[in-house]
Amino acid sequence: MATETVAKPRTSMRVGVQKFGTFLSGMIMPNIGAFIAWGLITALFIEKGWIPVPQLGGFDVDAAGKPNVGLVGPMITYLLPLLIAYTGGRMVYDVRGGVVGAIGTMGVIVGAGIPMFIGAMIMGPLGGWTMKKIDSLWDGKIRPGFEMLVNNFSAGIWGALLAMLGFYGIAPLVQAFSAGAGNVVQFLVNNGLLPLTSIFIEPAKVLFLNNAINHGVLTPLGIQQSLDQGKSILFLLEANPGPGLGLLLAYMFFGRGVAKASAPGAALIHFFGGIHEIYFPYVLMRPLLILATIAGGMTGIATLAITNSGLVAPAAPGSIFAVLAQTSRDSYLGVILSVLLATLVSFLVASVILKATHHSDESDLGDATSRMEAMKGKKSSVSSVLTGAGAGAGAGAGAAGAGAGGGVGTAVLTGPVRNVVFACDAGMGSSAMGASVLRNKIRAAGFPDVKVTNASIANLDDTYDVVITHQDLTERAKPRTSSAVHYSVDNFMSSPKYDEVLELVMQSNAPEAAAGTVTPENVEAAAGQGAHAAVGRSDILASDSVILNGTATTRDAAIDEAGRLLLARGAVDEGYVAAMHEREESVSTYMGSYLAIPHGTNAAKDHIKKSAVSVIRYPDGIDWNGKQVKFVVGVAGINNEHLHILSSIAKVFTNKAQVAQLEAATSVDEVLELFGKVNA
Repeated sequence: MATETVAKPRTSMRVGVQKFGTFLSGMIMPNIGAFIAWGLITALFIEKGWIPVPQLGGFDVDAAGKPNVGLVGPMITYLLPLLIAYTGGRMVYDVRGGVVGAIGTMGVIVGAGIPMFIGAMIMGPLGGWTMKKIDSLWDGKIRPGFEMLVNNFSAGIWGALLAMLGFYGIAPLVQAFSAGAGNVVQFLVNNGLLPLTSIFIEPAKVLFLNNAINHGVLTPLGIQQSLDQGKSILFLLEANPGPGLGLLLAYMFFGRGVAKASAPGAALIHFFGGIHEIYFPYVLMRPLLILATIAGGMTGIATLAITNSGLVAPAAPGSIFAVLAQTSRDSYLGVILSVLLATLVSFLVASVILKATHHSDESDLGDATSRMEAMKGKKSSVSSVLTGAGAGAGAGAGAAGAGAGGGVGTAVLTGPVRNVVFACDAGMGSSAMGASVLRNKIRAAGFPDVKVTNASIANLDDTYDVVITHQDLTERAKPRTSSAVHYSVDNFMSSPKYDEVLELVMQSNAPEAAAGTVTPENVEAAAGQGAHAAVGRSDILASDSVILNGTATTRDAAIDEAGRLLLARGAVDEGYVAAMHEREESVSTYMGSYLAIPHGTNAAKDHIKKSAVSVIRYPDGIDWNGKQVKFVVGVAGINNEHLHILSSIAKVFTNKAQVAQLEAATSVDEVLELFGKVNA
């Protein structure tokens, strides 16, 4: 069994920053509940809050004349930084690292005298990492019975040293950095330049670099500003849902295909659920749309600055509910205006871009979603809203196979192979034929319970054991089916990879194999069985759609010739023929065994009036992207009506004797007979 060898990609600066941002957010996000709790207590009980309570808000004096400590100050000074430090240390070295990181952070807190979020982000991971290195010095060298003594005292001693390092060394540095960063922010505010930060923030969001900016800098600075002023504009620089909502509304009115159909659901998740990543694929489809979100972001920030509005604590996730819950008492008008105006400006700019440019949104949304997940580094929890929406729209013309380069993918099977899928762009053409070929091989091998299906890449999920794709499309399929074993092929009729898949099925299902001896002969025989079976509706392949001697001499001319036969049948309009050429430029429809099956793109489904297939033979052959093609089968299908004839064609072209009969056929009836007596 061959194993796919994939070259390790070079780590780009973007990926490095993205990983750093992910690490920073990993320290803050688990503790967002504590931030929200502090924000609610602050909004309610401080002197300027909704319900001022001196004992809770920490203002005024008690009956004995002593200042009230309250909850607000201790929570932000000690609780939140220590939680962050513990989380960061634990990420590096489990609980032991978390404890040591928290001890070291206490020194920074006391040394600085101000909330030390940046200090906690430094000392937490540093404490965990250094403790891990120290433990490695005597790993395996401690005498039995002394492990607890050594572990406790080493953590205590090193934690104490880190606390002193934090007090004398780290605290002054972080204090100076915080003051400098605060001065920069204040400079931007005083000079009306803060809206320009959207030029960096909005593209960063789409590229998943926002965590490094938001949680690494804005949240710590915003907390300090909120403590001093009771609110901060910084919390809403990245979290404002307006720019993304405006873009999705523009797609609802002026988008096309799946993008338009999925936009309403995406807008609800984005605005009310606060999951902003749901709109990233829409920007990736048309990068020019980043101008719309930048314009919306700048408008929202400018509105906040003019109205002197802000939040008391981070709004995470960026839902409108979270934003309003954390809004300062005197800022509701400004915050609501910032969201509304950001939405309006983003909508207007995006609408102009969508109307002024021509683009096949439907066919690209799945690919853009895959790229978004690849940049994120993991599957998106909400991307099914986008890919799922494509299910209804995906029943268009057949598409070229899916896949990427080589043998078996890097995934490891955890059980017997039960579910095999051929994936292509629309899941209707070449993938259906490939599935038919392999299905017969697997059944002949004695495994009728193994399910072999075909699907579009946009509708894949991570429930398949084996995924087979055309080598030009594998990288699109992998992010959606990361736990599956992947095979890449360039010949759907007789790829040697099918034997590897069959071997994998036999090995993984060995205890359950059917009785009898499996030989290459009976497998090959089964692949050719049923070539003369009835194949469904008789009007899909008609005699007037079969030409024994085609006149075309080039690939593009052959596509035109096959398309004209579909036009003559009234099955498609002119737009579909153009889409057949578009598909060929994207991924070749060459199938192997001298066969090509040109068809339209997924976005061209509206140009199909009824299912039909045309067949043209070129006795001398024509060049098809470097491959010799003697048979061109034009395909247009609705609601799977054409799949039976494709299955029959696949069976014929896996049988060398029958391919020879096709080459020697002297009448249309002979061709129809070989393809299954479709007129019966």
